[in-house]
Amino acid sequence: MTLDPGRAGADRRQLAAALRDLRSASGLSGERLARRCHMSQSKISRIENGRTLPSITDVERILHALGADRDTGEELVRLARTANTEYQDVRASVRQGLHHRQRELAGLDADARRLSFFLPALISGLLQTPAYMKRAMDMAVEPAQGDTARAIALKLERQAVLHDASKAFDFLLTEQAVRWRLCPPETMCEQIDRIIALSRLDNVRIGVVHPGRDVEVGPMNTFTVYDDRLVTVEIFTGRVVLRDPKDIAYHRRLFAYFERHALWGDDARALLADFSREFMRERD
Repeated sequence: MTLDPGRAGADRRQLAAALRDLRSASGLSGERLARRCHMSQSKISRIENGRTLPSITDVERILHALGADRDTGEELVRLARTANTEYQDVRASVRQGLHHRQRELAGLDADARRLSFFLPALISGLLQTPAYMKRAMDMAVEPAQGDTARAIALKLERQAVLHDASKAFDFLLTEQAVRWRLCPPETMCEQIDRIIALSRLDNVRIGVVHPGRDVEVGPMNTFTVYDDRLVTVEIFTGRVVLRDPKDIAYHRRLFAYFERHALWGDDARALLADFSREFMRERD
């Protein structure tokens, strides 16, 4: 994909007009479309009037909600790709308000049926306790400083999706992710105990890559696979969104590889309990 800054404005206007015309042709009001997309009505209005540039994720959610045909969808996604980079900068999220990113993630959660999380460094937001979450969102070194209170509230609300029996969640953690001392020992004990509790939900699988096994692939980064639609890859300063079928297939194979080297069910819970007891001894 070639990004031409000189065409950015024209592409943005063309995309806004196309999405507006598509919604109008569907007969949906902006309010009904917003509900289907898990967006605010004001955001839909800003997108259609060209005041807000939608991410590729936003465009795909709108197209899905409108039931757009394949050719139209592919054309508008291609247009969105020329108006957006695939890289979502955390500094831009801070400027817009970190809570907006939580709303976008909630939309991805809502649209997916199977979500697979590979967590080599830290524990995912859907599994976090409030105390762990606050430390994770207010780290000592951040690429940009923003108000996290509202984002934390929405992040906690997102956790309700784990109780949606129509969805399946696979969380695969490395030993480092569980034992990394992000918080004081008592907080780490509470966090690990929460993971153990959530692992007993019928639709939630939690695995831990066995620390005593040889694993011939390095845990390069955190990633999440949403069905067979997209993959998000986390880095320090932002997030990369991958939609190429080859990239999605590769990350599914990668998850399956780590999955085979992990402990699951009672074995994983026993290992997690051992980690929790280690932190408990530090606390005492």
